Amino acid sequence: MFIHLGQETVVNEKEIIGIFDLESTTVSKRTRDYLNKAEKRGEVINVSYELPKSFTVCSNKKKKQKVFISQISSNTLLKRTIYKGEKK
Repeated sequence: MFIHLGQETVVNEKEIIGIFDLESTTVSKRTRDYLNKAEKRGEVINVSYELPKSFTVCSNKKKKQKVFISQISSNTLLKRTIYKGEKK
């Protein structure tokens, strides 16, 4: 299953390592350091022209990581990963 992250960007659900809320996670210095290092390595992709609300960390079969910054909230992205037939 593919998850829409914003604009014209979709990722395979199997590649998602984590979906994080930007506001609550960037309070931590470790998270800020991680995002800064990922950006310097060219791993950050901004899929929004609006105020970012979340970031999604993905890794493909070659173990190459990408961090997608999105205007869609982490809660909404999480809901998109739940199959329609499943109950909460």
